[in-house]
Amino acid sequence: MSQIIAVLDFGSQYTQVIARRIRECNVYSKIYPFGVSAQELKKDNVQGVILSGGPSSVLLPKSPRPDPKVFELGVPVLGICYGVQLIGHLLGGKVEKSRQREYGKGTLNISKKGKLLAGLPKKFRVWNSHGDRVIELPKGFEAIASTENSDVAVVQDAKRNIYGMQFHPEVVHTEHGMEIIRNFLLGICRCKGDWQMSDYVETAVQAIRDQVGDKRVILGLSGGVDSSVAAALIHRAIGKQLTCVFVDNGLLRKGERDKVDRIFREHFKINLKVAKSGPRFLKKLKGVTDPERKRKIIGREFVKVFDEEVSKIGQVDFLAQGTLYPDVIESVAIGGNPAALIKSHHNVGGLPKRMKLKLLEPLRELFKDEVRALGEELGLSKEMVWRHPFPGPGLGVRVIGDIKSKYLKILREADSILLEEMKRTGYYEKVWQAFCVFLPVQTVGVMGDERTYDYVIAVRVVESQDAMTADWAHIPHDILQLISSRIINEVKGVNRVVLDISSKPPSTIEWE
Repeated sequence: MSQIIAVLDFGSQYTQVIARRIRECNVYSKIYPFGVSAQELKKDNVQGVILSGGPSSVLLPKSPRPDPKVFELGVPVLGICYGVQLIGHLLGGKVEKSRQREYGKGTLNISKKGKLLAGLPKKFRVWNSHGDRVIELPKGFEAIASTENSDVAVVQDAKRNIYGMQFHPEVVHTEHGMEIIRNFLLGICRCKGDWQMSDYVETAVQAIRDQVGDKRVILGLSGGVDSSVAAALIHRAIGKQLTCVFVDNGLLRKGERDKVDRIFREHFKINLKVAKSGPRFLKKLKGVTDPERKRKIIGREFVKVFDEEVSKIGQVDFLAQGTLYPDVIESVAIGGNPAALIKSHHNVGGLPKRMKLKLLEPLRELFKDEVRALGEELGLSKEMVWRHPFPGPGLGVRVIGDIKSKYLKILREADSILLEEMKRTGYYEKVWQAFCVFLPVQTVGVMGDERTYDYVIAVRVVESQDAMTADWAHIPHDILQLISSRIINEVKGVNRVVLDISSKPPSTIEWE
């Protein structure tokens, strides 16, 4: 069995990012609820423990606390942000409310490197996000680095192998963050660093078998990366116990239904049922302009369609979904932790409280690039694995305002041209996501010496690593010009194309 680093989740939106960084160091990470017993961690033979950040304050009496015996396991412990404040508060130090909340970039000055900061420059940029700070260290601890607002930005008790830092080494904004994490994993916890995605397949397959048993599973197959990889993984685990259903909700890309039907019947050799439900979705969405309402309506109708398909198939106990971590962290707290809502995701926030099926989400702890690697490990085709992300609500969140059939037709044609040119020029594989958005705004133009009054299409092309942050991609002007020209000339009803050049912090990279 792979060596395990335990990440105790105190509600930070970066908890899974910590786990992901650990996996990038070829070490297996497992997230536990913050109150997990030290006995369970000992039973799992963890090599080390990381206490995540969180939105609470250790000064509050009901703030989340770990089992105190975690510090007596004899394995290294690393506290990040809220985690280091827990260490200070629980082990006899003193924490106080900061006079000024430290958020954003700061400069770390190292006074003593030790094992945690070995090999790093004496000064570099870090990313802070906290309102409390440790002002008195517990017995046995020493401060080894500081920032502008804290003399104890990094602390250690080298004898007991307990470490902590006020900043977030897991985010890309912190320079040398990966080196710090790697120092903890390999230098302090003495992990071998031999974990691979193939190991994850074995773990995930067994987890699916344990959860499902001899029950039957129904999966919503969209043809996108997430649902395709979920289907392949679940099919490997339980075979014929899986039935896939493709829901044509009327909000799909051009030719999507035929492509999915063809690929999955031939490639997977699984039972695939197609539910042609477009009219009912569009009827429910008529007159709805708010993107949050759209998502919830589509999510509820999605589940209703599945309930109907279940009644046709027979006894089914699980509904499988390709929900990923960025979807989850934007939508609900994990394990009941107090994370903030950013949006309702089709697979998460839009589900009714009284579902008739249990949820099976084997990808919910992974990021998109990890899912692609998993897909390759499962033997999926390159074309399938490297498809750009497509939202669960489909074109419903790419038509701004009211959804009409003619708007969807215009958007499908424009989007098809964009993707065709991105692939032809080789830029499709260089960017994270490219798509068109329909703007219900008509502008005056001149085409063929005639005055036109037609709609606007916005082009969105972004670069991203894990969908937590995104920035607009710098596509050559001649390619953008060709895309614009083709859309205006070939798509009836469009006389203007604009480019979205906004960046996105941790939140949705979709238009809404």
